[in-house]
Amino acid sequence: MNRFLTLLIASLFPVLLFGQNNFDSLLDELDQTVADYQLYSNKKENEINKLKGLLQYTSADLQKHAIYGKLYSEYKLYQSDSALIYARKSFQIAEKLKDDRKLNDARLNLASIMGTLGMYKEATDILNTININTTPDLKGYYFTVNSVVYGYMSDYAASLQEKEKYVLLTKKYRDSSLNFYPTQSSAYIMAKSSTLLDAGKHNETLALLLNYFPNIAHKSHDRAVIAYIISQAYREKKDANQEKKWLTISAISDLQLAKKEYISLRSLAFLMYENGDIDRAYKYIKRSLEDALFCNARLRTYEISKMLPIINEAYQKQNETNRLQLILFLISASILSVFLLAVLFLLFKQMKKLSKAKQDLGLANSKLSELNKELHTFNEKLNETNYTLTEANLLKEIYIGRYMDQCSDYIGKLDEYRRKLNVMATTGKMNDLISAVKSKQFVEKELKEFYTNFDKTFLQLFPNFIPEFSALLIDDEVTQLKEGELLNTELRIFALIRLGIKDSAKISTFLRYSVSTIYNYRSQLKNKAAGPREDFEAKVMRIGTNLK
Repeated sequence: MNRFLTLLIASLFPVLLFGQNNFDSLLDELDQTVADYQLYSNKKENEINKLKGLLQYTSADLQKHAIYGKLYSEYKLYQSDSALIYARKSFQIAEKLKDDRKLNDARLNLASIMGTLGMYKEATDILNTININTTPDLKGYYFTVNSVVYGYMSDYAASLQEKEKYVLLTKKYRDSSLNFYPTQSSAYIMAKSSTLLDAGKHNETLALLLNYFPNIAHKSHDRAVIAYIISQAYREKKDANQEKKWLTISAISDLQLAKKEYISLRSLAFLMYENGDIDRAYKYIKRSLEDALFCNARLRTYEISKMLPIINEAYQKQNETNRLQLILFLISASILSVFLLAVLFLLFKQMKKLSKAKQDLGLANSKLSELNKELHTFNEKLNETNYTLTEANLLKEIYIGRYMDQCSDYIGKLDEYRRKLNVMATTGKMNDLISAVKSKQFVEKELKEFYTNFDKTFLQLFPNFIPEFSALLIDDEVTQLKEGELLNTELRIFALIRLGIKDSAKISTFLRYSVSTIYNYRSQLKNKAAGPREDFEAKVMRIGTNLK
């Protein structure tokens, strides 16, 4: 029997060790994410600024309403005050548009963010004004917002009687929302799992969520919420290790998406405190408080403020203990230093015997110098590689930003063109409609604007491209631009080559020329190269770098 027990423990030990290592790696990732919080905040600010930038290019109420809605979504879990501003702007536009769906959606957004800001009366007043039957597709969202607002109110309730009342309303609205969400949607899964969890059906909750979790995209805001509900199911099952693991996963997702209104990191901080990991507990609760204050999430600030003094006191006590240990260490180090000085005095007498060792050391230094030269050569190659990677990242970031702006602009123009054709069709102007459809003026105009945007972006990246390209040729006829031109066809071909697009077929598609035409242009310019013809394109690839 004892032998069997020993074998069982030996077989389980690697599994337990792997599980612990996996959790440790998650904690390391969370620590790094907490340290890099500014990086994720900057990324969020860039996304918001891009949306704000779109407002400069539109005056249409419909487009403004769409952009305000996106800004509200970006700010909702990031900065509540700004989210409230854009929710109100969206509501004002919806009133002008006189669209019931947009009005109800805007009202629900207002009520939701007011709940986050602790404006419970205002939120419930707005909810009571909504006739949700006029927009049945928003019923799920309507019941969810009611559930969340009353959930906040139950947490803030001053008496047990009020708390029980709000808890019942929270559950009532949450259960009602289940009737209006698709069964495979995240909203349905979250509401259903919360219902199961309240009913004490922990295993059913985990069966539902653990099967659904792998399908959630890493950039989805629902990932952190689902992971948090999983942690609560494990909490009810008294499985502290799994609870901590899923709280960590949830916290990583929250921070990497630059959420400022969250629960997981604060809950994990208290568990770290209970487990004696005071440093992490203090770091996590401090980050949680700073984020809650930044977001102006009043409930989260209130919850954190109750825990912070406890963790802070433990942290101060630990620092005091560490200080005493440091003093003891310094005293020990001083005694050891005296001992070492005595040893060094004895060693000094043996220095004459080390002359041969010095000669050997000189030989080793010579070999080390050779190795240093090789290392220097390797570092130069590494710097070249790093420069290439940096340039590639810059190209990617700038062109992705321009691509997103261009796509947004094209969508707006296509919608305007569609509405123009629709007006012609509905007013019976068939001849005008046929002329408009056959005309290439729209496409040619957009192509011209597309190439102009490409030229501007490219010259932003490589401002000295034209003079450096001209220096590679025996004459500068090719680089003589007409009035109003940024790049001509020849320069544009080699601009694409400089960006790494060397395939003539791809270049021809981009510039709308035949493959043979592109090939002829390339050949003609190679023939005009100031140096060897076969090195011409390689030299073009080095334009804008220090690798001449």
